[in-house]
Amino acid sequence: MPQIPEKIHELTVGQLSARSGAAVSALHFYESKGLISARRTSGNQRRYTRDTLRRVAFVRAAQRVGIPLATIREALAELPEERTPTREDWARLSEAWRSELDERIERLARLRDHLTDCIGCGCLSLRTCVLSNPDDAAGERMAGSRLIPERRGSS
Repeated sequence: MPQIPEKIHELTVGQLSARSGAAVSALHFYESKGLISARRTSGNQRRYTRDTLRRVAFVRAAQRVGIPLATIREALAELPEERTPTREDWARLSEAWRSELDERIERLARLRDHLTDCIGCGCLSLRTCVLSNPDDAAGERMAGSRLIPERRGSS
């Protein structure tokens, strides 16, 4: 991995890509979505501050666990612009996602534990399906394979 001398305070998109492991196209996408920012030189080339490396690492880690980009953008907006985020800054952001991640883990464990039954049963029944209808929440309202209740008053 190429090292960046301490005296260099800004990175080209190629340097940022090489250091972060993110493709140049991904960095451009992150910038278009407001996840990272760059200044433009007089020749219209992007220049990223060194703390962008941490932001890219944060975005990629959050994406790997399924955090939506909009949620990541909201979190990054809370970080200071004038300094590199600290461990405490990152800890505060990640703590806010803990309950969402715990719920996601629970849903994935349920899927893992019942996927074979679901594929094998072929019932297509919301009444009994532990994946589509956990705790039989929809069974009180309707029966059958409908995922969305019919609209009232529709012809």
